[in-house]
Amino acid sequence: MDNDEAFAAVVRLIGRYFDGLHFSDTAILAEVFHPQAHYACATGGSLLQLDMAAYFPIVDRRPSPASKGESRSERIVSIEFAGPVTAMVRAECTIAPKRFSDLLTLVHVDGRWQIISKVFHYELMPQPGG
Repeated sequence: MDNDEAFAAVVRLIGRYFDGLHFSDTAILAEVFHPQAHYACATGGSLLQLDMAAYFPIVDRRPSPASKGESRSERIVSIEFAGPVTAMVRAECTIAPKRFSDLLTLVHVDGRWQIISKVFHYELMPQPGG
């Protein structure tokens, strides 16, 4: 896979990641996350660390942004390759009332790119009239 193909494949993967989040669709998220992926956040002052078996049920329980009529607000900030099988993506997205900054580490295994770790920070968005 040349650099342009790798870049395009990562962009497609992150597009699917955004789809999975917007629709709270763990079938899509299972496509983009490696089964042994890690999920971590320390925004609340203590470390929250989950595997996919713990993370997916959380996504399944929450109403999707799509079902609440939220417009999509997401973007890839940067993509950096550390070699032919390792990449880092910085992405931003909103799932009200939170605005997320995601640091996603990707690996190319089994013929495809997958997210192996998600470390993120979030901020609460200002509420109308508040």
